[in-house]
Amino acid sequence: MRNNALLRLLLAAFLLYMAWPAIPEARGEAAQLFWGIWLLFFLLTAGANLAVLLQLHPAHRVEQNREKRRIRDNH
Repeated sequence: MRNNALLRLLLAAFLLYMAWPAIPEARGEAAQLFWGIWLLFFLLTAGANLAVLLQLHPAHRVEQNREKRRIRDNH
């Protein structure tokens, strides 16, 4: 799973590298809107994959706490 996240992060970084020269050249409103949405999507993708790489899963902690409570309550 971590290998896939690393590959997706590298792909997103490569796509940003390829797109970066075209972003300042956006003249029209539609072009600026497109690049703004594209950069937002990049940030979401990069953030999600970084969370996987750094193992930032708060839901996992909640599940562990529930499991500990269930075990404690059964004894």
